[in-house]
Amino acid sequence: MSPLNRKGSILIKPSLVALIASTLIVFYIFSTSRLILLHPQQTWIHNLDSSPKLRDFVVDHHNKPKQDEDTHLLLANTSTTLPLPEPFPITNAHDHHHLPKPNLQLGSSREKKVEMKKEIFHDKDVFNEEYKEMNRSLKIYVYPHKKNEPFANILLAIDDEPSGNYASESYFKKSLFKSHFITKDPKEADLFYLPFSITNMRNDKRVGVGGIQDFVKEYIVEISEKYPYWNRSGGADHFYVACHSIGRSAMEKAIHVKLNAIQVVCSSSYFLSGYLPHKDASIPQIWPRKGPSPTNAPSRRKKLAFFAGAMNSRVRENLVETWSNDSEIIVHRGRMKTPYSEALLDSKYCIHAKGFEINTARIGDAIYYGCVPVILSDHYDLPYADILNWESFAVIVSTLDIPKLKQILQAIEYHHYVKLQNNVMQVKKHFQWNSFSKDFDIFHMVMYELWIRRSYLRHIY
Repeated sequence: MSPLNRKGSILIKPSLVALIASTLIVFYIFSTSRLILLHPQQTWIHNLDSSPKLRDFVVDHHNKPKQDEDTHLLLANTSTTLPLPEPFPITNAHDHHHLPKPNLQLGSSREKKVEMKKEIFHDKDVFNEEYKEMNRSLKIYVYPHKKNEPFANILLAIDDEPSGNYASESYFKKSLFKSHFITKDPKEADLFYLPFSITNMRNDKRVGVGGIQDFVKEYIVEISEKYPYWNRSGGADHFYVACHSIGRSAMEKAIHVKLNAIQVVCSSSYFLSGYLPHKDASIPQIWPRKGPSPTNAPSRRKKLAFFAGAMNSRVRENLVETWSNDSEIIVHRGRMKTPYSEALLDSKYCIHAKGFEINTARIGDAIYYGCVPVILSDHYDLPYADILNWESFAVIVSTLDIPKLKQILQAIEYHHYVKLQNNVMQVKKHFQWNSFSKDFDIFHMVMYELWIRRSYLRHIY
């Protein structure tokens, strides 16, 4: 072979190798790109803008709830827990389709359009089917007490119409005692109701704030000695209802109540030591109002957003400091000179920002007046999260995004806002107490929450 041919062959070989390598690289890129498109959940590549931000899952130690005087006194009285059997394994977990989906922050316009189309219920057919079965078969045994007992005011339902910020606690007991869910035969009971009232204990001078933990402890000891139902499950098929903020520390001397029993509470923060998501349930904190709620059409609501309240948390302070001089987001420190109801009726969005506790009556206020709730309370188990899709009738914003609040709300197109507001009107009945309970009101929604948390453990007698 001539030197020229040898030289040509030397030049051809590297070129051929390069061509083959390029072809393989193109093929690899094409194949992996199809894999990402077809199976994005199986790759390590994520859209950082649309994924939940890491900061949303980090505890802000400077933003922890401040404890009021009641809570300090209650914690100061915490000592040893009552001597009961070892904690019973939690057996009241419910099917995965009941578990609330993560709350995603508003992202791109395309994401907002998708989110706004979601239905009010996570699965309406499942809810309706199980609601009928719950209404037909759920049975509750209430530990019996007489009207002449010394603490009847704490253990029995009140005759008067409940009122005030913590009325949910009394309304539930009153509704339950009148309902068809009550059974006098504990053998057919799905659940057992612990009827003590945290609010009434707090207001009773014989107990007071400092005596609540001891009262609960002694009550559990009493029923565990008098009846067999607590001991056979360690309390896993028992529940109580509490809306007052001091209820979150009331079980510190009755640790088995906190660990095993179903706690239906207003203070439903993931960072409260006594609240266990999916075992426990969140109940709305509702200020009772009589008569039909006033309405105002979306087109007549002139203000973008509204908030008024005491400056008893960093979140509220930050909110007011950021937007105090704005003409579209109206914020007030403390009480207003003009009627509170007028501001709610005149606003498109009404802001819920935590105070001493993560729960307030503002969500209920907003829904009552047809105002779309804007929820700034992070790490909050919203009421009926197992049942309702909150993103269909509320806007959920991280407290870190308070400076972006106006931008977020203005980015919601008007027809999407109208859909949110219409959905608020549809869910209103689920946030209403009635003197005589009605289907799908708060009482029945809480009963459904208990239904899907009831223990699957069957007892042999």
